[in-house]
Amino acid sequence: MAQPLKEMINAGSVSVLADGLTAAWAAFPKARFTARALDGLDGLELKARVTHVAGVLHDALPLPYPQAAEIVRACAARVTLDMWSGWPATDHTAARGLDHLEAGMATLAALTPYATGEFAVRPFLERYRDDALAIMRDWAASPDEHLRRLASEGSRPRLPWAGRVGWLMAPGPTLPLLDRLRDDPSPYVRRSVANHVNDLAKDHPEVALALLSRWRAEGGSHVEAVLRHAVRGLLRAGHPEALALVGATPGSGAVDVLALESDAVAVGDRLGFTVTVTAGAPGPVLLKYAIRRPGSRRVFHLGQREAGGAGTTFTVRKTHSFRPVTTRDEPPGPRELEVIVNGRVAATTAFTLLPAR
Repeated sequence: MAQPLKEMINAGSVSVLADGLTAAWAAFPKARFTARALDGLDGLELKARVTHVAGVLHDALPLPYPQAAEIVRACAARVTLDMWSGWPATDHTAARGLDHLEAGMATLAALTPYATGEFAVRPFLERYRDDALAIMRDWAASPDEHLRRLASEGSRPRLPWAGRVGWLMAPGPTLPLLDRLRDDPSPYVRRSVANHVNDLAKDHPEVALALLSRWRAEGGSHVEAVLRHAVRGLLRAGHPEALALVGATPGSGAVDVLALESDAVAVGDRLGFTVTVTAGAPGPVLLKYAIRRPGSRRVFHLGQREAGGAGTTFTVRKTHSFRPVTTRDEPPGPRELEVIVNGRVAATTAFTLLPAR
């Protein structure tokens, strides 16, 4: 079983951070910091661990913030930080540096190549809006791919695990950042840009589609890959304009066969099924499937095929896992499997989810 993420904030990560801070400032109380940071750590969940260590860091740096920030920035150059050892330092920056825009943003810029500042930059965007965004525009022009990615990722409207920044939910302010980064040479940056546009599309699909259409018209080495990743949410929802944007004919195609390997599957097992599809038009055939129960419908990717013309037939086999996960409850009971072809539900069949064996 994989190690829980919370356990990555541990004695080892605290030790790396303590070593770096000691190397940057000889007066740093390494032993006291380490002991207090580890005290009670095992009983905390992931984000609570980060907050706890960041609070202890604040107490261990009883200096005016600009001086403390210099030490934290120097720490990044003295040891090999990673996400787990550096995350408390970015959290400290967000909590203690918020009254110092320049010093706080400079510290996030120094840390983000090792421990991304995407969460910590949000309070600065909330408070300073235009001034923080101006700094991020400079980041978008940086030779460092980590800073360029932070410009896109930190300003995402719906950044996972992060606090919402109200003004980022309206389309417009971050589009110049995306325009600059849309054809970035780094796939790390481009993936963030696509995720940013996917966020935008959840609330403002017309803006996202217009943006992507303009990018395609303007051209670029990577525009098609960014576009396809950016519209994935709209494709999952069967949005006709998104389907047309990737060349698919909305609603076209039929399911000839939908066969389950069993009409019942237990929690913890896998449901196998086979689908035969006939294309209704040339071009991409986008296949999704949905698992439906009362009050819940979840859509998954089934496949994509290229039809040379109407009447082209494809057969796809898939297995769906009902392995329990901590983030989702799957109570036993009746289910429906839907097969979606180019945005339209083309076939449905019933099955039963049984209790775990």
